[in-house]
Amino acid sequence: QVQLVESGGGLVQAGDSLRLSCVASGRTASSHAMGWFRQAPGKEREIVAVISRSGGSTYIATSVKGRFTISRDNAKNTVYLQMNSLKPEDTAVYYCAAARVYTVTSYGYDYWGQGTQVTVSS
Repeated sequence: QVQLVESGGGLVQAGDSLRLSCVASGRTASSHAMGWFRQAPGKEREIVAVISRSGGSTYIATSVKGRFTISRDNAKNTVYLQMNSLKPEDTAVYYCAAARVYTVTSYGYDYWGQGTQVTVSS
């Protein structure tokens, strides 16, 4: 059983940076691959980034590649999403999720956080 809590969202201007954090509970939380997803108003949920349990492998969606990075600190049971050069189209609710294996398929994720709102003004 893993519980996830996101934080760090807010209202920023285009070009600004923001770092999201997701704290996972449980002794075995660090054994999971972690992913970040987002859902914009009126749109379907999409994958943003994934990181393996050790942090050695990552996936970054093409829409944010070069601007976003994902990292984790297993000692703190925390995964981060660093977002730079934010654009209005990045506006969405961002969710973190945990999977038993590294995957870019949302259905592979067993646990989900409540989400944190990111709003980018132009």
